[in-house]
Amino acid sequence: MTSSTTLGSNGAESPSGSEELRRDVAAACDRIAPTWPLDRFIAVNPYWGWRSSDITDAAARLGRLAGTRLTMPRSWFRSEWLAGRLLPHDVADAANACGAPELIDPAFDVLQAFDQPAQPVLRRMALVTDQRDELGIMPVPGQSWTDLVVHQVSQHCASYVDVWQASWAPNTSQGLLSAWRTDPSVTHGVAWRHGRGWARAELDALPSDPIDAISMMLDQLGVAAEGREAYLTALLTSVNGWAAWFAYRRWQARLVGADDDTIVELLAIRCAWEWLLDADADRTLREAWAASWSCFDELVAMGAADQRLDWVLQDALERSFQRSIIDGSPNATPSTAAADVQAVFCIDVRSEVFRRALEATSESLHTRGFAGFFGLPIEYTPAGSALTRPQLPGLLAPSLAVTETDGTLDPRAFAATRGSALAERARWREFRTDPSSMFSYVESLGLLAGVELIENSLPHRDPPVAWERDGLRSTLGQLRPRLAVVDDDPAAAAEIGHRVLRGMGLLDGFAPLVMLCGHGSQSTNNPHAAGLDCGACGGQTGEVNARVLADLLNSAAVRQELGALGVDVPDGTWFVPALHNTTTDQVELFDTADVPESHRDRLGQLVAALHDAGNTARAERSAELGLDACAGDPKRLEQRIRERANDWSQVRPEWGLAGNAAFVIAPRWRTRHLDLDGRCFLHDYDWQADADLSVLTLIMTAPMVVTNWINMQYHASTVDNRRYGSGNKVLHNVVGGNIGVFEGNGGDLRIGLPMQSLHDGHELRHRPLRLSVFVEAPRSSIDSVLDAQPVVHDLVHNGWLHLLRIDAVTGAVERRARDGWLP
Repeated sequence: MTSSTTLGSNGAESPSGSEELRRDVAAACDRIAPTWPLDRFIAVNPYWGWRSSDITDAAARLGRLAGTRLTMPRSWFRSEWLAGRLLPHDVADAANACGAPELIDPAFDVLQAFDQPAQPVLRRMALVTDQRDELGIMPVPGQSWTDLVVHQVSQHCASYVDVWQASWAPNTSQGLLSAWRTDPSVTHGVAWRHGRGWARAELDALPSDPIDAISMMLDQLGVAAEGREAYLTALLTSVNGWAAWFAYRRWQARLVGADDDTIVELLAIRCAWEWLLDADADRTLREAWAASWSCFDELVAMGAADQRLDWVLQDALERSFQRSIIDGSPNATPSTAAADVQAVFCIDVRSEVFRRALEATSESLHTRGFAGFFGLPIEYTPAGSALTRPQLPGLLAPSLAVTETDGTLDPRAFAATRGSALAERARWREFRTDPSSMFSYVESLGLLAGVELIENSLPHRDPPVAWERDGLRSTLGQLRPRLAVVDDDPAAAAEIGHRVLRGMGLLDGFAPLVMLCGHGSQSTNNPHAAGLDCGACGGQTGEVNARVLADLLNSAAVRQELGALGVDVPDGTWFVPALHNTTTDQVELFDTADVPESHRDRLGQLVAALHDAGNTARAERSAELGLDACAGDPKRLEQRIRERANDWSQVRPEWGLAGNAAFVIAPRWRTRHLDLDGRCFLHDYDWQADADLSVLTLIMTAPMVVTNWINMQYHASTVDNRRYGSGNKVLHNVVGGNIGVFEGNGGDLRIGLPMQSLHDGHELRHRPLRLSVFVEAPRSSIDSVLDAQPVVHDLVHNGWLHLLRIDAVTGAVERRARDGWLP
């Protein structure tokens, strides 16, 4: 991109490439949070680009830019009040905390009103497409200019990025903007008042550099410098789905020190539509419209004032939820029973139900919470495959490579076997979808495909075989994912193991059997299946990470090096990897053939405890799945849940992380006596073993941020599913093989969660509450992390989550406010 002077279509000289404009473009692009592809679908806070602003200010700005809300309608708060989940004294406390005691009475008026009028959403500032719509002349019957432009931009982007699905693709070598300028649908798909030839000439006059093009168009549109950042941000939010996808491409590039400017080209395309439509209307509405963007901040201030009462109600409801945890904390006492088995689970809220059930089987069975990728920054390449996938949080870039191996087999042999099976699958897919053969496929094999469809429609309990197991079923038991460094450099492997064990809080007191339990989900015909797997593992299951870590920690050479680092793992301790299926609440143990004979009885006892815990967890979850009639028959209930997981028509195989509302960073004994209803993330932490605060810093900068992403994805998808969710999953069509979904055959790319993941058809299953983070640590320790970590500081001080401190001695809880700690 270069600074230059260009001639617009009207012949006027137009300055371009100014640093001020570049800053405005960068600021607009930075407001857009990324969205991950379907095969790596992880939760994202869609407001991430606003974290440096107070949440109330961000809500007002987004209201003016996109017409969205960050809180539920006031009628919903009244329903929470009537259900007893919103308490009177919390309303007063929230109003006083906001510095608005005058809002206490109006809040009670809202909660007690029988006929609650709908609270209007802030009026979104108009774009040129809105101006054209207001003229009343639609481009085609039944479609507005706004919808047409979004649809056209979306179809172009879908074609541009598709590398999996379509057989033919446009020329992408010159970039998104260049491909759009030559797209015939731009000029031929619209009834231009001045004709197609005029539209083509206007497009040809655009500078090829996106910044230069944006500069020229803004000058001709008459948007003043003080309104440009807001206007450009509004343009991107109007195509937020695709903006989020290109933000993902930029995010991935920046993780490895590069960059990707496709989101800037998208902004130029969206701006070009404004510019074209304005010119096509002879610029009759420009002056007053352009001037309105200079008043953006004043309109935001008015909107923020209108929403103060909504934030009092939101804060009050969150305080009422926090009491359910606070009131139980002082009753906690440390366990004195020695551990026969230690089971380490992911912090995922679904693990809380199973952990509680497993602990109930024996006082000597202790569980711990730790991030489900087990601290391993790995990427995984199945042997014989060209696919490499990250197995770590999206915030991070992998630094270690894992593949499958076994010393008794020739790795080249099984890689070739699997590669052959995968190639055969690819050829079969090509035969089914290629334009030259798809019709003959239907004619010759259509009936056989019908038989397969009927078989898949019948109830069955066996999950489909994953593609990673093709061609290797007979040898799978002999293969395992492994870090080469375990054999090549045990000292380096010990460094990895030491870091993981320290973060886990497991440096001594090892039980004879330690289970490392990742988690994954099970569903069929579900484009968002990865969203039910482990977000900490990049939208994959935690099997690979658990098996890799267990293999590392069971190595005699690595244990010897760990001893030199001050961690003595007893010879009598064995690590067993496992996977918790969160849909069926079954736990599968891996690599059990390696378990020493001395541990066989204890392993059998663990298997029995896992079976009993599964029955208990399934019974607890049965009502929310509509299976409470089977709750008293464990065998029948398990059968029905397994059938549900394999039902290709099932839109709610499980509820995922719906209901998540809190994150507890403390020893497990602090919450072991509480029924947290599957709503809390649980991470073990002992502040007394963390003198340098490295563990607390890691937890608050990684797992706490990830849980904020999860919480805010569910929040945004609930309060505004049209903009931040993906609508009705029954209508989903996959875009680009793995990029995302359309709801129907067009519109913007849909991001976030479908309504079926949030609503059971009668009522919401997710109550949108900001995350409440409870940390058991000294004030000075927490404040040190806040002062040293800008992102964490922003999340806390700008109200994107609540931070509360548990006193290690008394169990009393304090709240972190802007001016310090308050009771």
